[in-house]
Amino acid sequence: MPKDSLLIVADSERNADMLYAVKAFVHDPFIWFTRKGRPHIVASDPDFDRLRKEARHCRVLSYSRQERRVERGERGSNVSLGDVLAAVLEEHRIRKVTVPESFPLGLARLLRSRRIKVKLAHGPFFPDRAWKSIDEIKKINAAVVMAEVGLAEGLHALRRAKPGKGKRLFLNHAPLTAEKLRSIIDTAILQAGGSANHTIVACGRPSSDPHHRGHGPLVGGEPIVIDVFPRSQRTGYFGDVTRTVVRGRASEFVRGMFFAVVEAQTCAMAAARHGVPAADIHRVAESVFRRRGFRTSRSNGRMEGFFHGIGHGVGLEIHEAPRINARSQETLRTGHVVTLEPGLYYHDIGGVRLEDVVLIDKKSARNLTKVEKQLEI
Repeated sequence: MPKDSLLIVADSERNADMLYAVKAFVHDPFIWFTRKGRPHIVASDPDFDRLRKEARHCRVLSYSRQERRVERGERGSNVSLGDVLAAVLEEHRIRKVTVPESFPLGLARLLRSRRIKVKLAHGPFFPDRAWKSIDEIKKINAAVVMAEVGLAEGLHALRRAKPGKGKRLFLNHAPLTAEKLRSIIDTAILQAGGSANHTIVACGRPSSDPHHRGHGPLVGGEPIVIDVFPRSQRTGYFGDVTRTVVRGRASEFVRGMFFAVVEAQTCAMAAARHGVPAADIHRVAESVFRRRGFRTSRSNGRMEGFFHGIGHGVGLEIHEAPRINARSQETLRTGHVVTLEPGLYYHDIGGVRLEDVVLIDKKSARNLTKVEKQLEI
C-alpha cells in the first residue's frame, strides 16, 4: 500500500473498494483512511466491536467519540459526517488525501475548505484487485458453484416441462414463464448462500438482446439464454455462468450458432494465458465466427452477430478489470479471474451465449466452471 494517505467514505455493502479494504460488511457509509500505510476505520457504536474482530488489520476508532469532540468544539451545533471526517484527518495530521473517483463531491469541497488537499486517483483505486489471491480464488469458485446450483435447478425444471398449445411449456400443468423459471433459479441460489439479482432467462427473439432479462411464457424449440451471476452473501464475491438451451429440437441455424459459440469459446480458452493481450483473445473468437459464416453487422438500426466483448474480470464486482474486448489495452496476467462468454445474436431467431469463469495461469487458463454445455434438453 502506498505511503500517501488514502481515503474512502462509503459503505462496504455496495462499494467494492471499501469491502476490499476492510474485508467486512457495513451497511451505512463510514470512514476508512491510511496514515503512513496503516489502515484506520472510524466506526459507529453498533459496528465498533464487530469490526475490531473482523477487521483486525485496521485500527478501529470510535465515531461517537470523535463526534463528541467536534460537538464540544462547535458548542453543540449539529455535527455532520464531513465535520467528523475533517476532525479525524486533522487529529492525525493528514493534510493531503487520495480518493477514488466515487468520492462524494460535497465531502471533497468541505475538506478543501479546511485546507486539506484532495487528490483524485486516476484508474483503479486498488490496482491489486485485478490479481486474485488464493483465498479470493476460493471465494470466487464458491460463488461459481452457487451459480451452477441455481442453473442446475433451472435446467431440471425445463427438462420436466412439457410442450402444450403453441409449443408453450408447462410445468406441473401450469405455464412455465421466464419469471417462474427465474424464481426457481434464484431460490436455489439463496438456499446455497448466494444473492441473485437480475438473473436472465430470455427465450426466442428477446434473447437477441444480450441484457434482456426475459419475460412471459417459455416456448419449446427456441433458444433460452440463462445467465446467472450470484453474489456470495458471506464474502461478497461474484460468480457468473451462462448457458443456452432448447427444450426439444433446435433449428439447424440455432444448432450452427451453438457449435460456433462452443468452438469460439474453446479456441479463446486455449489462447488465454499469462502475457497475452486481452484484445487478441477477443479476435480469436471473431475469427471463428467469420470462418463459420456468422457475420457481425447492423440491421434495421440494431447490431447482429457478435457485438460485445468476449469477457471481463470477476471478483468483488461482477464486471471489473481486466476487460477483454477488441479495444482493450490490457494484458492477461497470472491471477486474473475472467469470464469467456462469446455469443451470437440475430433478431429473427434469438441469441446463443456460453459463459465460463477461468483462472489465468502462466501457461494456460483453468476453467472453474463445471456445468455441462448441452443445447437440446
